[in-house]
Formats: sequence, C-alpha cells, structure tokens
Amino acid sequence: MCSSDLDILTDQAFFRAFHILFGITWIGLLYYFNFIQGEYVKVANPDAKADVFKKLAPNALWWFRWAALFTFLTGVILLHQVTAKLSTEIILGSTMGTLMMLNVWGIIWRNQKIVLGMKEGDAAVAGAKAGLASRTNTLFSVPMLMYMVYSAHGPGAYLVVDGWTTSSLFLGLAIIFAIEANAIWGKMLPVITSVRAVIISSFVLAVVLKLITDLL
Repeated sequence: MCSSDLDILTDQAFFRAFHILFGITWIGLLYYFNFIQGEYVKVANPDAKADVFKKLAPNALWWFRWAALFTFLTGVILLHQVTAKLSTEIILGSTMGTLMMLNVWGIIWRNQKIVLGMKEGDAAVAGAKAGLASRTNTLFSVPMLMYMVYSAHGPGAYLVVDGWTTSSLFLGLAIIFAIEANAIWGKMLPVITSVRAVIISSFVLAVVLKLITDLL
C-alpha cells in the first residue's frame, strides 16, 4: 500500500465529506417517511396505498437503510480519528446516531418487511413497532445533527478526556437511553405522535441537551 493510500485512510476531510453525504441521504429519507409518505398512506385509497407498498416503499427503504449504515461506518472512522479529542458533545451525538442506525436495521427494516408483505407476520403490530422506532429517530435527529456539526465547528468543541464534565455526559446519556428504551419496549407518546409534535419535541430535546452540556 502506497503512502497516498494511507493518507486517504487518515484524511478527516475525505471521510467527513462522505459522512455528510450519506447522512443527508439518510436523514432526508427519514423525514420523507415521517412527514410525507406516512401521512399520505393514512389518507390514500387502497389502490394507491398498495402501489406505494409494492413499488415506492421497498426502493426508498433500500436507500434508507444503506445510507444509515454507511453514515454510521464513516462516523466510526471519524470517531477513531478524533479519539484523543473526544468531547461530551461528540459522545452524545454519536450515541444517538448509533442508536438510530440500530433502530433502522433492528426494528424499522425488520418490521417494514412484514408491513410490505415480504415476510410473514402481523402487519398491524409490525407497523406500530416500525412507526415508533421511526418517530424516535426523528426525535433524535435534531440534537444528533446539532452535536455532530457543533463537535466539528463549535467553539471549544474538542475537549480532552480530562476535561469531560461527567455529570452532563451521564445525564445526557440517561435521557437518550430512556427515550430509546421507549422505542423498544414502550408505546407511541403524544409528544411524538403527530408530525408537528415530533418536530417540536426534537427541537425541545436539542435545547434540553444543549443546556445540560453547557451548564453542568
């Protein structure tokens, strides 16, 4: 392997560009499913709904799940490159991103295959599980994006390990994992049920986490 190949493997700008590209694709499709397709399917006639499930949704879900995976993989590489400069913001943002990717592959895609008739199972139950995980990912999306951008460009974003504020880190992680626990074992709550509610809640969560990391 030549030195130029090694340079690419350690080039933050190279992997950050692809991380952003895959992330735009992933989160864009997340918003499409939650804000557009999901709302359309609720009011569509049976023929139109069947057409969405047969032709549109499988194709969109292919791009969705692979964009999620490659966003995660390029993020892991970037995280490895900045290990010595980890911060509370980076840890909280990458934790949300990791949980979101696991939700895509472990809950959303597995249950959407049942909803779309690609696998045997109770479509109503599967749809509810996929919907809850998808809404949870939408809830995570604004604070996750805030931290991922802020970690690279915000003032004082890179904090050495000795400078971690453990109380803000642990409180932030507790909130994140409580939300994820509801996605796995809980139910659709009013704060994320509607499109309007989940958008507002996502911004509120971003503000709450920002206050925690700034004040504690």
